[in-house]
Amino acid sequence: MKSKPSSGGLVYSTEAGRMCPACRQPIANCECAKQGSSPAGDGVVRVSRETKGRGGKAVTVVKGAAMAADALQTLGKQLRTACGSGGTVKDGVIEIQGDHVDRVMTALQAHGLKVKRAGG
Repeated sequence: MKSKPSSGGLVYSTEAGRMCPACRQPIANCECAKQGSSPAGDGVVRVSRETKGRGGKAVTVVKGAAMAADALQTLGKQLRTACGSGGTVKDGVIEIQGDHVDRVMTALQAHGLKVKRAGG
């Protein structure tokens, strides 16, 4: 007989309201948010070009920039402006429409980041 895996725990309490799924504390007292929301990386920003799942269109992807969400949004805006194209910032990853790997790498090096080309 298979046992059903546990999928979380308490999500809402009538006393405290919404609960954090990671530390199981009320959102107001969440220990996870206080530890810093910027991802810890190895200090190297990786720039690659992807076409999978995008209908054959090339997208320049920037991963590994360990900075706060608002700083990442600002960096994404500066990179989009430098390349003259659109893009977005999702889950700590900057996506620039088109094949702009070389331009993005020089712009990131000008910001003082250690940059490495990833993928072919």
